[in-house]
Amino acid sequence: MILAIESSCDETSVAVIENGEKILSNIVASQIKSHKRFGGVVPEVASRHHVEQITFCIEEALTEANVCVEDLTAVAVTYGPGLVGALLIGLSAAKAFAWANNLPLLPINHMAGHIYAARLVQPLEFPLMALLVSGGHTELVYMAENGSFEIIGETRDDAAGEAYDKVGRVLGLNYPSGKEIDALAHEGQDTYNFPRAMIKEDNFDFSFSGLKSAFINLTHNAEQRDEQLDRNDLAASFQASVVEVLVTKTIKACKAYPVKQLIVAGGVAANKGLREAMATAIENELPEMTLIVPPLRLCGDNAAMIGAAAHIELQKKHFATMALNADPSLAFQHI
Repeated sequence: MILAIESSCDETSVAVIENGEKILSNIVASQIKSHKRFGGVVPEVASRHHVEQITFCIEEALTEANVCVEDLTAVAVTYGPGLVGALLIGLSAAKAFAWANNLPLLPINHMAGHIYAARLVQPLEFPLMALLVSGGHTELVYMAENGSFEIIGETRDDAAGEAYDKVGRVLGLNYPSGKEIDALAHEGQDTYNFPRAMIKEDNFDFSFSGLKSAFINLTHNAEQRDEQLDRNDLAASFQASVVEVLVTKTIKACKAYPVKQLIVAGGVAANKGLREAMATAIENELPEMTLIVPPLRLCGDNAAMIGAAAHIELQKKHFATMALNADPSLAFQHI
């Protein structure tokens, strides 16, 4: 039994996970309402909310799981990447809890947690490929075995989720705007033919800055001419570009590496358009490979995924000392 703590951005989350695959509790205190008026996450506000919520979340996670401290094997905590102030709150709570109860401390990479959310759905088979798509990351990660992460491709500029939020701001949508853009996209058509950056280049990297700029230029030019653009078609055209690039590059990577499974993880993995397009592409081009996309509740930041990843670190005895510090720029290695 692992008590897992996640506080890398604007969700305070604590979970109790059994054997790395069974969720006994997964408490998530969201801060979306607090950050919505700013149009994005304010680091200082996020940190203060973590301070207010963390103790209550720990107590609620233990109560819901119906376990006591004596039942726990270890404490796991996200130590990066993320907002340094937010990370430090979770780290401080985890270290205090581990020290007070004489439990080992497991340091977990937030992005590894997103990948291991898939383990809460079904067992992982190696080698596998993971497409991580979130507000801060867009990368293809090859895993030869448990605990092995190698980046084979990543965004050169904006992450996919970041592009969604910036486009949502131009459309006047609420933050976070990914869900609203996805809904609008399903009502519109790809009529504006936005660029598919780097889609034909001989690598697995991504770029979404040009797409974002093309979208902004089109809408601003239309405003200056008092021309009305169809919001549904704008959303559909933008999403079609993002999804086509993500799917094309991912399928290309899966053909280049001998993988048994593809995991699509991170906040943008909740996107209905991406899920549908990836499932269709796998069925048509790689029918023998298994696609795993975690349920919506496990796509966003949550502690259950940290507990799933922590079980592997526990087996490998990768413990941390009380000197463990936040690493806001923590990243996987590159091939």
